[in-house]
Amino acid sequence: MRSKWVTGILIVFLTFSTLLVGCAPKQQAAAKKQLKIGMVIKEPSAPYIQAFIHGAQDKADELGVKLDVKDGQADSLKIQELMDNYIDQKYDGFVMAGAVDLKAIVPGIQRLNDAHIPIMALDTSPEGGKVDLFLSFDLEQSSKKAAEIFVQGIKDRNGGQVPKGVAVEITGATADMFSQACDKGFHDVIDQYPQLKVATADGNWDNVTANTRTADLLTRYGKQVLGIYVQTPDIMGPGVVSAIEAAGLNAKNYGITGICMGPEGEGLIKQGKLLAVVEQPAYDSAQLAVQYLYDELNGKAIPKIGDTITQPGALWSPAKVVQNPWAEGGYMILQGPVVPTEVKADDSRLWENKLSSLWKNS
Repeated sequence: MRSKWVTGILIVFLTFSTLLVGCAPKQQAAAKKQLKIGMVIKEPSAPYIQAFIHGAQDKADELGVKLDVKDGQADSLKIQELMDNYIDQKYDGFVMAGAVDLKAIVPGIQRLNDAHIPIMALDTSPEGGKVDLFLSFDLEQSSKKAAEIFVQGIKDRNGGQVPKGVAVEITGATADMFSQACDKGFHDVIDQYPQLKVATADGNWDNVTANTRTADLLTRYGKQVLGIYVQTPDIMGPGVVSAIEAAGLNAKNYGITGICMGPEGEGLIKQGKLLAVVEQPAYDSAQLAVQYLYDELNGKAIPKIGDTITQPGALWSPAKVVQNPWAEGGYMILQGPVVPTEVKADDSRLWENKLSSLWKNS
């Protein structure tokens, strides 16, 4: 009887062990499932967009995540087509890294919502749908900070006063939400000085147009121009500076400021041709976006409205999370330091310096 009982126990044990072994590969496969994140950029040429790509890819490599980056070609229909492809291919998360028409892409955002695919947004937020987290510096407040430096520069060059004259503002594409927020921040400051006439021209986010517009305004207003404010010196600053110099003038005398430095702006700062720029934390924001998607997809909490996120030594810290005014979800407001006063242009934490080898080899 004892031998039969032992034999029975062995049969049960072996059967159960076989079941466990049969299940193990499936459990391991599930545990090793690689998360897939899709990312659409507005267009690839601007260095700050390259910083988005490299920041996101570096974090994805660290976490073992598959990242698929597509060029939206600044086309709302193309961007939505790419979103639909990610849905069809059952991607786990999505990063929207800029668009021109932020209302036109909302149907695509809503389809991602319906597919329960979490979304992070960089640079600008879709104007509708649910975005789990929008990560950017505050365009309006950063522009206000840059405008205050711009006015102080006028004072420093004019015995502590703001005399009557012309302040030139070179904007991006005025239909863009980014440009509109920059313009509001600038005017929050400059409108306090009614003696200044603001001469505005659309630089269209490119150096050629910015150069032409600046040259036209310098010809029109001549010595009345007290300063030139450039919304984004990274992609319009060189054009503005070359127009000043082509007119036989010194860029240093125009106290050029704005937001978003880039390698172009960094070089101009080092040459003394820009007064100051409020830095855009492009690389860091993309890294955070991938990290938070990874956390959310693994059941971990991500920053929520009311939180303040801190990271010692990070230029973007502390970052408050508020209600996103353009879409459902949170808006994590990253800090943007002023270069070169708060942070020197050669600081290794700036994304321009993190990726400097790429620019040298390009």
